[in-house]
Amino acid sequence: MVKLTTPVTAQRLPFSISLKDKVVVLGSCLSDDLGDKFRKAGFGTMVNPFGTLYNPLSIENAINRMDSGDPYTEKDCVEMGAGAGLVCSWEHYTKFARPTAEEFLQNANAKLAEAAAFWQHANAVIIPLYTAWVWEYQGRPVANCLKRPQTQFDRLLLSVSEASESIRRMIAGHPEKRFVFMVCPIRQPGQPRENTLGKATLQLAIEAAGAPYFPAFEIVHDELRDYRFYADDLVHPSQQAVRILWERLAEAAFDPAELPAIAANEKESRATAHRNICQKN
Repeated sequence: MVKLTTPVTAQRLPFSISLKDKVVVLGSCLSDDLGDKFRKAGFGTMVNPFGTLYNPLSIENAINRMDSGDPYTEKDCVEMGAGAGLVCSWEHYTKFARPTAEEFLQNANAKLAEAAAFWQHANAVIIPLYTAWVWEYQGRPVANCLKRPQTQFDRLLLSVSEASESIRRMIAGHPEKRFVFMVCPIRQPGQPRENTLGKATLQLAIEAAGAPYFPAFEIVHDELRDYRFYADDLVHPSQQAVRILWERLAEAAFDPAELPAIAANEKESRATAHRNICQKN
């Protein structure tokens, strides 16, 4: 029999995630896709409350901010470059940018209060790591360069030790939460060498930290090794590929007794979406 794929085995995680759990998804844009799946499946879910985050240090900083709940102040405000005329911070993705510092702080602190409250009671954390490359501004890792000139930043590749220590700190600081790490399969466009180095560093760091791991990277690049599983940009996974990742994550992480209820929630979510479309038309 001819084989058209090389299946990747996703081992059961050392714990199960239940519909009773509160789930936080932090990291790359894959977080948004998986977070949407969690919501539609009936999980209490929070997704990227600071926007897309790419490297372990930025994700760790976001977690530290939710731990402390310390509000953002004027000193955190940064004017975006490229004539954007907007204000953001080094800890946020650009979708949080606003025309004035006052508007940015009002929105950022409202979102932070919500995120900190949810985080306090969350017990499952899903982290798709995108890269081990970090941009630093005056010695401080940033979540986003905010369209500022690249000459204002230093770019460095975290060592395996630096990345693994960041992962260890996230886990050790929150013994009440169950963490799942994965390497995001989305490539860095136009940077094949840097992409390989960044992804390999993350793989080694997660292994060195002994963290629970879900093989999203391997499923997409080994099992779904065909451009029909990619979006039109040939970089991001297609919705079909995301659905396959979700189904495999369900097999690896969810309580088998709850799978029928999860499927029913997803069916109802699709039906609701369809009714809403019909009503608009």
